[in-house]
Amino acid sequence: MAAVAAVSVGGLILDDRVLLGAPIWLKPLKFALSFMLYGVAWAWLIALMPKRSRTLQAASAVIILTSIVEMAILLTQTVRGRESHFNSTTETDAMLFELMGITIAVFWVATLVGSVVIGARRIAPRPENLAIRLGLGISLVGMLLGIPMTTRDSMREGFSGTHSVGVVEGGPGMPLTAWSTTGGDLRIPHFVGLHALQVLPLIALALTVLAARYAVLRAEEVRYRMVWTAGVVYAGLIALVTWQAFRGQPLLRPDWLTLAALAVLIGAGAAGVSWAKAGRKELVTA
Repeated sequence: MAAVAAVSVGGLILDDRVLLGAPIWLKPLKFALSFMLYGVAWAWLIALMPKRSRTLQAASAVIILTSIVEMAILLTQTVRGRESHFNSTTETDAMLFELMGITIAVFWVATLVGSVVIGARRIAPRPENLAIRLGLGISLVGMLLGIPMTTRDSMREGFSGTHSVGVVEGGPGMPLTAWSTTGGDLRIPHFVGLHALQVLPLIALALTVLAARYAVLRAEEVRYRMVWTAGVVYAGLIALVTWQAFRGQPLLRPDWLTLAALAVLIGAGAAGVSWAKAGRKELVTA
Protein backbone atom coordinates (compact mmCIF):
# COMPACT_ATOMS: atom_id res chain seq x y z
CA MET A 1 0.00 0.00 0.00
CA ALA A 2 2.95 2.32 0.61
CA ALA A 3 4.09 1.59 -2.94
CA VAL A 4 0.61 2.32 -4.29
CA ALA A 5 0.58 5.58 -2.34
CA ALA A 6 3.91 6.56 -3.90
CA VAL A 7 2.62 5.72 -7.39
CA SER A 8 -0.53 7.73 -6.69
CA VAL A 9 1.52 10.77 -5.66
CA GLY A 10 3.39 10.41 -8.95
CA GLY A 11 0.05 10.21 -10.75
CA LEU A 12 -1.11 13.43 -9.08
CA ILE A 13 2.02 15.15 -10.37
CA LEU A 14 2.18 13.70 -13.88
CA ASP A 15 -1.45 12.91 -14.77
CA ASP A 16 -3.75 15.93 -15.08
CA ARG A 17 -6.96 13.94 -15.55
CA VAL A 18 -9.89 14.90 -13.33
CA LEU A 19 -12.81 12.68 -12.27
CA LEU A 20 -15.86 14.10 -10.48
CA GLY A 21 -14.08 17.38 -9.96
CA ALA A 22 -11.01 15.85 -8.24
CA PRO A 23 -7.63 14.65 -9.55
CA ILE A 24 -8.11 11.08 -10.71
CA TRP A 25 -5.21 9.73 -8.60
CA LEU A 26 -6.52 11.24 -5.36
CA LYS A 27 -8.86 8.32 -4.66
CA PRO A 28 -6.24 5.54 -4.90
CA LEU A 29 -3.94 7.66 -2.72
CA LYS A 30 -6.60 7.96 0.01
CA PHE A 31 -7.44 4.25 -0.13
CA ALA A 32 -3.76 3.25 -0.04
CA LEU A 33 -3.09 5.42 3.01
CA SER A 34 -6.20 4.08 4.75
CA PHE A 35 -5.26 0.46 4.06
CA MET A 36 -1.70 1.21 5.20
CA LEU A 37 -2.89 2.58 8.55
CA TYR A 38 -5.18 -0.41 8.95
CA GLY A 39 -2.37 -2.84 8.14
CA VAL A 40 0.03 -1.28 10.66
CA ALA A 41 -2.64 -1.37 13.39
CA TRP A 42 -3.55 -4.98 12.60
CA ALA A 43 0.11 -6.08 12.60
CA TRP A 44 0.57 -4.39 15.99
CA LEU A 45 -2.43 -6.27 17.41
CA ILE A 46 -1.12 -9.60 16.12
CA ALA A 47 2.27 -8.87 17.72
CA LEU A 48 0.56 -8.40 21.10
CA MET A 49 -1.00 -11.87 21.04
CA PRO A 50 0.73 -14.14 23.59
CA LYS A 51 0.46 -17.23 21.38
CA ARG A 52 -0.10 -17.94 17.71
CA SER A 53 -3.68 -18.46 16.59
CA ARG A 54 -4.41 -20.33 13.37
CA THR A 55 -7.81 -18.66 13.15
CA LEU A 56 -6.23 -15.22 13.42
CA GLN A 57 -3.56 -16.15 10.86
CA ALA A 58 -6.24 -17.31 8.42
CA ALA A 59 -8.32 -14.16 8.98
CA SER A 60 -5.24 -11.99 8.45
CA ALA A 61 -4.39 -13.80 5.22
CA VAL A 62 -7.92 -13.14 3.94
CA ILE A 63 -7.61 -9.47 4.95
CA ILE A 64 -4.36 -9.17 2.99
CA LEU A 65 -5.78 -10.88 -0.10
CA THR A 66 -9.01 -8.89 -0.17
CA SER A 67 -7.13 -5.62 0.39
CA ILE A 68 -4.94 -6.35 -2.61
CA VAL A 69 -7.93 -7.29 -4.79
CA GLU A 70 -9.82 -4.13 -3.75
CA MET A 71 -6.84 -1.91 -4.55
CA ALA A 72 -6.11 -3.71 -7.83
CA ILE A 73 -9.66 -3.00 -9.05
CA LEU A 74 -9.42 0.61 -7.93
CA LEU A 75 -6.12 1.06 -9.77
CA THR A 76 -7.52 -0.64 -12.88
CA GLN A 77 -10.44 1.79 -12.99
CA THR A 78 -8.14 4.75 -12.34
CA VAL A 79 -5.90 3.82 -15.25
CA ARG A 80 -9.01 3.33 -17.44
CA GLY A 81 -10.29 6.74 -16.39
CA ARG A 82 -13.47 5.19 -14.99
CA GLU A 83 -15.27 5.51 -11.66
CA SER A 84 -14.72 2.49 -9.45
CA HIS A 85 -17.69 2.85 -7.09
CA PHE A 86 -21.41 2.64 -7.96
CA ASN A 87 -20.55 2.47 -11.67
CA SER A 88 -22.83 0.23 -13.73
CA THR A 89 -22.65 2.13 -17.00
CA THR A 90 -20.98 -0.80 -18.82
CA GLU A 91 -20.84 -4.55 -18.19
CA THR A 92 -17.16 -4.31 -17.26
CA ASP A 93 -17.74 -1.46 -14.81
CA ALA A 94 -20.70 -3.25 -13.24
CA MET A 95 -18.74 -6.50 -12.90
CA LEU A 96 -15.79 -4.77 -11.26
CA PHE A 97 -18.00 -2.88 -8.82
CA GLU A 98 -19.86 -6.06 -7.90
CA LEU A 99 -16.53 -7.79 -7.32
CA MET A 100 -15.46 -4.91 -5.07
CA GLY A 101 -18.65 -5.34 -3.06
CA ILE A 102 -18.06 -9.07 -2.59
CA THR A 103 -14.42 -8.49 -1.70
CA ILE A 104 -15.12 -5.87 0.94
CA ALA A 105 -17.85 -8.10 2.45
CA VAL A 106 -15.31 -10.91 2.82
CA PHE A 107 -12.84 -8.36 4.24
CA TRP A 108 -15.41 -7.37 6.88
CA VAL A 109 -16.13 -10.96 7.89
CA ALA A 110 -12.41 -11.69 8.20
CA THR A 111 -11.98 -8.58 10.34
CA LEU A 112 -14.91 -9.68 12.53
CA VAL A 113 -13.38 -13.13 13.04
CA GLY A 114 -9.97 -11.66 13.82
CA SER A 115 -11.51 -9.10 16.16
CA VAL A 116 -13.30 -11.82 18.13
CA VAL A 117 -10.04 -13.76 18.52
CA ILE A 118 -8.10 -10.67 19.62
CA GLY A 119 -10.89 -9.26 21.79
CA ALA A 120 -11.28 -12.53 23.67
CA ARG A 121 -7.74 -12.24 25.06
CA ARG A 122 -6.25 -9.71 27.42
CA ILE A 123 -3.22 -8.61 25.44
CA ALA A 124 -2.43 -5.30 27.17
CA PRO A 125 -3.02 -3.45 30.46
CA ARG A 126 -6.71 -2.72 31.23
CA PRO A 127 -6.94 0.78 29.67
CA GLU A 128 -5.12 -0.22 26.48
CA ASN A 129 -7.02 -3.49 26.25
CA LEU A 130 -10.33 -1.66 26.54
CA ALA A 131 -9.23 0.79 23.85
CA ILE A 132 -8.37 -2.11 21.54
CA ARG A 133 -11.74 -3.78 22.07
CA LEU A 134 -13.67 -0.56 21.59
CA GLY A 135 -11.58 0.32 18.55
CA LEU A 136 -12.21 -3.06 16.94
CA GLY A 137 -15.95 -2.92 17.60
CA ILE A 138 -16.46 0.65 16.46
CA SER A 139 -14.34 0.17 13.34
CA LEU A 140 -16.51 -2.80 12.34
CA VAL A 141 -19.56 -0.55 12.63
CA GLY A 142 -17.71 2.14 10.66
CA MET A 143 -17.18 -0.32 7.81
CA LEU A 144 -20.90 -1.09 7.77
CA LEU A 145 -21.65 2.62 7.41
CA GLY A 146 -20.51 2.24 3.81
CA ILE A 147 -23.60 0.14 3.02
CA PRO A 148 -26.06 3.08 2.83
CA MET A 149 -23.97 4.51 -0.01
CA THR A 150 -24.79 1.49 -2.16
CA THR A 151 -28.52 1.58 -1.45
CA ARG A 152 -29.22 5.25 -2.10
CA ASP A 153 -30.74 6.34 -5.42
CA SER A 154 -28.19 8.13 -7.56
CA MET A 155 -29.03 11.27 -9.50
CA ARG A 156 -26.89 9.93 -12.35
CA GLU A 157 -28.03 7.39 -14.92
CA GLY A 158 -26.10 4.12 -14.83
CA PHE A 159 -24.93 4.48 -11.22
CA SER A 160 -26.28 2.26 -8.44
CA GLY A 161 -25.54 4.27 -5.33
CA THR A 162 -23.97 7.51 -4.16
CA HIS A 163 -22.12 8.97 -1.19
CA SER A 164 -23.65 12.42 -1.69
CA VAL A 165 -26.88 13.54 -0.03
CA GLY A 166 -28.87 16.41 -1.48
CA VAL A 167 -26.37 17.15 -4.25
CA VAL A 168 -24.95 15.44 -7.32
CA GLU A 169 -21.50 13.88 -6.93
CA GLY A 170 -18.63 15.84 -8.38
CA GLY A 171 -19.39 19.22 -6.84
CA PRO A 172 -17.07 21.34 -4.70
CA GLY A 173 -15.15 19.36 -2.10
CA MET A 174 -12.72 19.78 0.78
CA PRO A 175 -8.96 19.60 0.06
CA LEU A 176 -7.48 16.08 0.07
CA THR A 177 -10.62 14.31 1.34
CA ALA A 178 -12.88 15.76 -1.40
CA TRP A 179 -15.82 15.60 1.03
CA SER A 180 -18.69 17.70 -0.25
CA THR A 181 -18.84 21.33 0.84
CA THR A 182 -22.34 21.85 -0.54
CA GLY A 183 -24.27 18.79 0.72
CA GLY A 184 -24.14 15.75 2.97
CA ASP A 185 -21.39 13.19 2.44
CA LEU A 186 -21.71 9.63 3.77
CA ARG A 187 -17.98 9.06 3.39
CA ILE A 188 -17.42 11.13 6.54
CA PRO A 189 -19.03 8.76 9.10
CA HIS A 190 -17.55 5.81 7.20
CA PHE A 191 -14.07 7.31 7.55
CA VAL A 192 -14.43 8.39 11.18
CA GLY A 193 -15.83 5.02 12.23
CA LEU A 194 -13.30 2.98 10.28
CA HIS A 195 -10.30 4.61 11.96
CA ALA A 196 -11.45 4.08 15.54
CA LEU A 197 -9.04 1.14 15.43
CA GLN A 198 -6.14 3.60 15.33
CA VAL A 199 -7.55 6.55 17.30
CA LEU A 200 -8.70 4.86 20.52
CA PRO A 201 -5.54 2.77 21.16
CA LEU A 202 -3.46 5.89 20.46
CA ILE A 203 -5.49 7.79 23.07
CA ALA A 204 -4.87 5.01 25.60
CA LEU A 205 -1.14 5.00 24.85
CA ALA A 206 -1.05 8.80 25.11
CA LEU A 207 -2.66 8.61 28.55
CA THR A 208 0.01 6.12 29.65
CA VAL A 209 2.78 8.45 28.45
CA LEU A 210 1.16 11.48 30.11
CA ALA A 211 0.89 9.58 33.39
CA ALA A 212 4.61 10.21 33.91
CA ARG A 213 3.86 13.94 34.10
CA TYR A 214 0.36 14.11 35.58
CA ALA A 215 -0.21 12.31 38.88
CA VAL A 216 -3.97 11.99 38.31
CA LEU A 217 -3.34 9.64 35.38
CA ARG A 218 -1.05 7.30 37.28
CA ALA A 219 -3.98 5.34 38.64
CA GLU A 220 -4.97 2.64 36.14
CA GLU A 221 -8.64 3.06 37.07
CA VAL A 222 -8.53 6.72 36.00
CA ARG A 223 -7.02 5.86 32.62
CA TYR A 224 -9.52 3.01 32.23
CA ARG A 225 -12.43 5.39 32.77
CA MET A 226 -10.86 7.97 30.46
CA VAL A 227 -10.74 5.35 27.70
CA TRP A 228 -14.41 4.53 28.30
CA THR A 229 -15.17 8.24 28.03
CA ALA A 230 -13.16 8.54 24.81
CA GLY A 231 -14.95 5.52 23.35
CA VAL A 232 -18.42 6.84 24.16
CA VAL A 233 -17.61 10.32 22.84
CA TYR A 234 -16.09 8.84 19.68
CA ALA A 235 -19.19 6.71 19.08
CA GLY A 236 -21.32 9.80 19.67
CA LEU A 237 -19.24 11.73 17.14
CA ILE A 238 -19.87 9.02 14.54
CA ALA A 239 -23.60 9.21 15.23
CA LEU A 240 -23.48 13.00 14.94
CA VAL A 241 -21.67 13.15 11.58
CA THR A 242 -23.91 10.34 10.26
CA TRP A 243 -27.02 12.30 11.23
CA GLN A 244 -25.53 15.45 9.73
CA ALA A 245 -24.69 13.71 6.45
CA PHE A 246 -28.16 12.15 6.06
CA ARG A 247 -29.68 15.60 6.53
CA GLY A 248 -27.73 16.78 3.48
CA GLN A 249 -25.55 19.12 5.53
CA PRO A 250 -21.86 19.80 4.76
CA LEU A 251 -19.44 18.97 7.56
CA LEU A 252 -18.13 22.53 7.90
CA ARG A 253 -21.52 24.22 7.67
CA PRO A 254 -23.44 22.86 10.66
CA ASP A 255 -26.83 24.31 11.61
CA TRP A 256 -27.95 25.05 15.15
CA LEU A 257 -29.28 21.53 15.67
CA THR A 258 -25.91 20.02 14.82
CA LEU A 259 -24.10 22.54 17.02
CA ALA A 260 -26.50 21.83 19.88
CA ALA A 261 -25.87 18.09 19.55
CA LEU A 262 -22.13 18.77 19.47
CA ALA A 263 -22.44 20.84 22.66
CA VAL A 264 -24.24 17.93 24.36
CA LEU A 265 -21.47 15.59 23.21
CA ILE A 266 -18.79 17.91 24.60
CA GLY A 267 -20.71 18.13 27.86
CA ALA A 268 -20.88 14.36 28.06
CA GLY A 269 -17.14 14.20 27.48
CA ALA A 270 -16.52 16.71 30.28
CA ALA A 271 -18.76 14.70 32.60
CA GLY A 272 -16.87 11.56 31.64
CA VAL A 273 -13.54 13.18 32.50
CA SER A 274 -14.89 14.20 35.92
CA TRP A 275 -16.11 10.63 36.46
CA ALA A 276 -12.68 9.32 35.48
CA LYS A 277 -10.87 11.67 37.88
CA ALA A 278 -13.24 10.58 40.65
CA GLY A 279 -11.88 7.07 40.21
CA ARG A 280 -8.65 8.15 41.87
CA LYS A 281 -10.47 9.44 44.94
CA GLU A 282 -12.45 6.21 45.18
CA LEU A 283 -9.24 4.20 45.15
CA VAL A 284 -7.73 6.39 47.88
CA THR A 285 -10.89 6.05 49.97
CA ALA A 286 -10.92 2.29 49.48
